[in-house]
Amino acid sequence: MYAGKLVFAQLTDHLPLSIFRQCVQRYSGHHKIKSLTCLDQLLCMTFAQLTYRESLRGIETCLRANKSKLYQMCIRGEMLRNTLANANFVIKAVDS
Repeated sequence: MYAGKLVFAQLTDHLPLSIFRQCVQRYSGHHKIKSLTCLDQLLCMTFAQLTYRESLRGIETCLRANKSKLYQMCIRGEMLRNTLANANFVIKAVDS
């Protein structure tokens, strides 16, 4: 059995996280965020895009099915449908 990194973790290693953190800090991305960080949300939405999930329920179900692998995928927070909905609503409200 292969004991290396998961494919998702290998893909996210190529993300420019220093630039992402600068953008989060510049635009106060962590304002009013208690449990889900901006990086966790980015990783969840990336995972959802790569696995063709179309709903929050589908994202939550898929992430819960892989709960033992979330740490290896660099996702640290607990992924609940309500938490994802609130985080996505905040981003949508800021864009408007």
